[in-house]
Amino acid sequence: MIKPSERLALASTLPLKLALQWQRRIAETTHKWWEAQTPPPQPLAQNPIAAAWEYWSDSIERQVLFWDTLRQRGDNFIEHEKAGKPPLLHFDYELILDARTFSQPVNYALARIVPPVGVTVDDRKRPYVVLDPRAGHGPGIGGFKDDSEVGMALREGHPVYFCVFFPEPMPGQRLEDVTLAEADFLREVIRRHPESPKPALVGNCQGGWAAMLVAAHAPELVGALVMAGAPVSYWAGGDGKNPMRYAGGMLGGAWSALLAADLGGGIFDGAYLVDNFENLDPANTLVKKNHHLYDQIDTEPPRYLDFERWWGGYFLMNEEEIRWIVENLFVGNNLTEGQAIGRNEIYDLRKIRAPMVVFASMGDNITPPQQAINWVLDLYPDTDSLKASGQVIVGLAHKTTGHLGIFVSAKIARREHAQIVELLQVIETLAPGLYQLDIHDETDEQGNVHHVAELTERSVEELRGLQRDQRHDETPFAAVEAISRLGVSAYTTLLRPWIAPFVTPDAAKFGRMMHPLRVQHWGWSSLNPLAKLNQHAADYVRQMRVPREPEWRQWERYVVDQNAAALDVYRDARDAATELAFFNLYVPAALAGVGNELIPDYLRRDRPAAPAWNDAELLASLTHGDPLDGLVRIATLAQRGLPTINIERRVAAYEWVARHPALQHLTQDEISARIRQQSLLVWRFPAEARKTLPALFQDEAMLKQAFARITEMVRTLPDPKEALANLALLETEVLGQFEPTTAAAIAEEAGAAAAFDAPPATPPTRTAKPAVAKPAAKPAAKPAAAKRATATKEPISPTRGAQAKQRAEVAPKAKSAAAAPKTENGSKPAARRTRAANDNAKE
Repeated sequence: MIKPSERLALASTLPLKLALQWQRRIAETTHKWWEAQTPPPQPLAQNPIAAAWEYWSDSIERQVLFWDTLRQRGDNFIEHEKAGKPPLLHFDYELILDARTFSQPVNYALARIVPPVGVTVDDRKRPYVVLDPRAGHGPGIGGFKDDSEVGMALREGHPVYFCVFFPEPMPGQRLEDVTLAEADFLREVIRRHPESPKPALVGNCQGGWAAMLVAAHAPELVGALVMAGAPVSYWAGGDGKNPMRYAGGMLGGAWSALLAADLGGGIFDGAYLVDNFENLDPANTLVKKNHHLYDQIDTEPPRYLDFERWWGGYFLMNEEEIRWIVENLFVGNNLTEGQAIGRNEIYDLRKIRAPMVVFASMGDNITPPQQAINWVLDLYPDTDSLKASGQVIVGLAHKTTGHLGIFVSAKIARREHAQIVELLQVIETLAPGLYQLDIHDETDEQGNVHHVAELTERSVEELRGLQRDQRHDETPFAAVEAISRLGVSAYTTLLRPWIAPFVTPDAAKFGRMMHPLRVQHWGWSSLNPLAKLNQHAADYVRQMRVPREPEWRQWERYVVDQNAAALDVYRDARDAATELAFFNLYVPAALAGVGNELIPDYLRRDRPAAPAWNDAELLASLTHGDPLDGLVRIATLAQRGLPTINIERRVAAYEWVARHPALQHLTQDEISARIRQQSLLVWRFPAEARKTLPALFQDEAMLKQAFARITEMVRTLPDPKEALANLALLETEVLGQFEPTTAAAIAEEAGAAAAFDAPPATPPTRTAKPAVAKPAAKPAAKPAAAKRATATKEPISPTRGAQAKQRAEVAPKAKSAAAAPKTENGSKPAARRTRAANDNAKE
């Protein structure tokens, strides 16, 4: 907690700090506006009158076509409303479960995506289940185009399912009921694919935290979790870049959402959320989007109308749902604190066992990277805590794309989403920890562009570099939560009894139809006589129009750019003023102690220490396991210290594992569990893991056969030299220096190979053999090596002689490989995975 003297110092310097911050923000805004200024284009036409006539005739034609496109948008809006707002998926689908018929009904359904012609799906591959955001719009954004999340998974042969939802919620529906229904959807998917790995759950935007709720509620149902542009840590953000984080405080808390629901007859209108999104960028809403349609009127209308059909479909929520979202996420940030309460349970994100991929963008002002990834810091204060949990988290950050680009951009789908689908199998084999996935483009000698994926291991502590002021700027949000609770109590006691009873269903419906976002659609449709009249003119223009590029169009674009730059200045000044007002209001309240009891542990200076390791339990587990655990440990030790996380090598190794007769009886989840356990042991106790390795095998012959099998596998991998060097050193350390064995020993090894390759029906029962365990604990004794020395030696066969020569050549190189330098921050440098890009694919 902050000491009284520190409170006084902060309170006395706060006005100066806020004034300096405001001054800096205005200076940055002015500088950005000045950089946007460009000299006006110079006229080049020799005949200005002809140039003017050409421009004005072209402009009038484009205006007629522009307004007719808006009429088509309005007609599409009305038709979509009459049709019940079905999901706007690019792909055919069939409903297989309708949650409106469940015992606790919700307005959700599970749809199976029908593969398009020419696409073959393997039902034994991991199924994908996509959750779209229910944040004002309808479902479909994850499968909006052929190049989309759905399309990329289908092309790789995965079955794909989509969680769709309907415009109006069921009576009494709560968000916890939706989570239970989505868990039932996953059970149905698993039932349909009994031979497949557990489903991968893909959550877009608000669907990301919804997917986390399902994974926390039923972790046994989720095989992998992909969260694209998903806000989870709502208090986080950057200085002046994320004004949405202040919205809850500037509106006084959750009471405003309750008022909106009461004015809707107990129903919250999603158009309010969409309106907030549009207000974030007035230049795009008022100028850029419309002018782009006007400027490219000959080619843009089909794309524009498709997008507007989805953007203009506003969906509804119950008052209970929006209240849970606002109080637990927007204002309370309770999900990462472990205080989000569901139906008879508390959602604890630490229960999630599936590997997670977090996809964010530095250019996203709705879900900034801090909101997408800070929950890792909230749950796991350091790398030790993350590894101890056995969790694998992979972060992927785009540098420029906006929020919607994460979901609707075909280029993003072909690049980032395609790599996620391809690498998910590799990600499952990673040891517990935090990883960074980078993707960039390279061009080969033939001019072909390839998408190159790079995996780098990171520490949790490195995430603190993304934070502002060591996250002290998040403390005032606890005061917002406290004041919000007071405001909700006052509203429900004093105002709600005078508002809610007087709003009839018809009045609520009329109010929704009069929302400005809806009026701009149906107000300019075929219902409007002026729009109908313009339609006839547009039909004539289309027949006689010849697309052209008048010289004066450059002046038009120049004026539009200047107007957009001016609106950007307004936006930046508005956001700076909002941020300044927020901290002026809530920092003094926080310093006065308002909401101190609501400050989460991860923001406290006296936060509880991370749980200590149970080293005794881990040490005891070093000798527990079977030969398959020994195989995994050998492979883990062999790759320890390598300078890269080689993606190609991991793919080849996994394919070898899938084909090996001794491992075919294991499911993918069982293999992943063994990898996590052995990786944890090797990371925590590398020396002890080596010494106790023989204890996982029944005898020395089986141990040697395991080394032979791993060596055989490593030789088939790309670039195996370093791994072979590590493996040779490990075998020398565990078994002693190589010496030729007798014919009887070779026969014993052959019998061990047959026993090792036979898949056991049940895990083998291992009997204690002190002769093997003892030398592992005390390598200096080496009784096994001594026994071979006294035996009658036979001539070395060509095969075994070659093995001895190879070990002699490889072992000296292992020292340099083991001593390979790491990066400055201790993380492993990147490894690469290349994917050919389709330059001819249409965006």
